[in-house]
Amino acid sequence: MLAIKKIHHAAIICSDYERSKRFYVEVLGLEVVNETYRAERSSYKLDLAVGGQYQIELFSFPGAPERPSYPEARGLRHLAFEVDDVEAAAAELAARGVRVEAIRVDETSGKRFTFFADPDGLPLELYES
Repeated sequence: MLAIKKIHHAAIICSDYERSKRFYVEVLGLEVVNETYRAERSSYKLDLAVGGQYQIELFSFPGAPERPSYPEARGLRHLAFEVDDVEAAAAELAARGVRVEAIRVDETSGKRFTFFADPDGLPLELYES
């Protein structure tokens, strides 16, 4: 049996590296673990810590094609971040100029959640613990 222990990282390819770096670091407050410029690929790779545990790898690749991103498209639907207070977190994002959807309640768990998007329109979620 395959012994998977946890999700190690999520990889995101962005269209504008500096804009996305500012969003994930300054707006979302993720911690920079390592930043590497790979000259042979003309590409950056930025490793980000989420709550000191998991990583997001933010990549830049020149000329990367667009990917359809809408709620019911096949593939990864969204990336969710756990927060203690979804209302407070949503208000903080809104104060930083990020459009946040109305807070909803998960009909299965009873937990509150909301969606917002990164600079490339990648759906992101805040989910209350």
